[in-house]
Amino acid sequence: MIDSKNHLNEAQYEAVNFDQGPLLVIAGAGSGKTRTLTYRVARLVEAGVLPHTILLLTFTRKASQEMLQRASRLLDHRCENVSGGTFHSFANAMLRRHATHLGYDRSFTIIDRADMENLIVMLKKEMGLGKKDRTFPKKGTLASLFSRSVNKVMPLEDVIYDDYPHFATHMDALEQLYHAYALHKSQHNLMDYDDLLVVFLRLLKDFPDIRRHISSDYEYIMVDEYQDTNQIQADIVYLLASEKNNVMVVGDDSQSIYAFRGAEIKNILSFPDHFPGTTVIRLEENYRSVQPILHLTNQIIDQAAYKYTKTLFSRKEGGSRPCLTMTSDENSQSRFIIDHIRDLSLKGVRLNRIAVLFRAGFHSFDLEIELGKEGIPFVKVGGFKFMEKAHIKDVLAHLKVIHNPNDSVSWHRILLLLNTVGPTGAARQFIDLKETGAG
Repeated sequence: MIDSKNHLNEAQYEAVNFDQGPLLVIAGAGSGKTRTLTYRVARLVEAGVLPHTILLLTFTRKASQEMLQRASRLLDHRCENVSGGTFHSFANAMLRRHATHLGYDRSFTIIDRADMENLIVMLKKEMGLGKKDRTFPKKGTLASLFSRSVNKVMPLEDVIYDDYPHFATHMDALEQLYHAYALHKSQHNLMDYDDLLVVFLRLLKDFPDIRRHISSDYEYIMVDEYQDTNQIQADIVYLLASEKNNVMVVGDDSQSIYAFRGAEIKNILSFPDHFPGTTVIRLEENYRSVQPILHLTNQIIDQAAYKYTKTLFSRKEGGSRPCLTMTSDENSQSRFIIDHIRDLSLKGVRLNRIAVLFRAGFHSFDLEIELGKEGIPFVKVGGFKFMEKAHIKDVLAHLKVIHNPNDSVSWHRILLLLNTVGPTGAARQFIDLKETGAG
């Protein structure tokens, strides 16, 4: 038996042992939402629910894997068979079975952000758009613009006027490029990450029999970080839960910060309206912070116009009060941080116990220079992911065209590679990769 009574607080225990119907768990920061989800997965399996009929949707594969591994340690290996993954991976799995109903071949290729940008550039050149016009948006901006239109379920024109008004003079050209991009993907059996969700939602809406079949397969559905869902994802959850109605979403309206990526805070605020009879449980005990920090947090949260009322508390007393420091410029900010690091170091705090957080990686450049001048060692976390490295994408391009010969984006990358290094050089490059184990 799982000893949840002695390892969970009262609110967590209530959520873990909730049985039938819709459940909304408002999980304040550091309140143990992952523990709650993990214990509920293990508890359901222990109660006899077949693992593959439990669906756990998360925003990263790592989060899903971590939860299922922890659930397995709580109970046994059966938890590894729970249907866990991201919205995109789940949509991909379903479309591999049913994409033919929507005119796609099951061998469709998924293009990542870099491939998406390359395809946009290729089409832009073919259409002769933006030639020698420095005011025309760059490929990264175009990809963001197109993606935002999809994720916010808004016409491209409205997105441009609302978020990119300085590109309004290029409206006709941008709409032509947008439609050409969509047409090219359709004709060449390609989907980008946004398409996975859009096409899957269309499948659920347009084919009621398939929706009922998929929905009936899952006795319980759980969704993590619900405050970060966009309208498409919320609609998918609603349709997936249409048969059993046993849906548990976990999130915190106070942590909804991804509106720029299409996240809709109204999804979590209006969840009880879409699922009548919803039970709401609040996780308010914080396990990470000392109480002075939570006093400040509660004061900030309390000012929100629309919210789920909650009061975070901690059993960790003491600690310093949060401090807001204003500096005259970026370099003054860097010098202040260095002085503070030196003070902490003199008090016996090890450097690897000190962290400096930034909104974006490039904000650290000035501090990095100053740390170097002072001889203070540091580690910067960030950089390209393995799958985004150029030589890995080169190898994958060859594998993709074998799987889907219509993948024009991968063909374009291969031809550019051959044009750059020549046939002999390309062959030598792959031999080198194989010998070093990179291939």
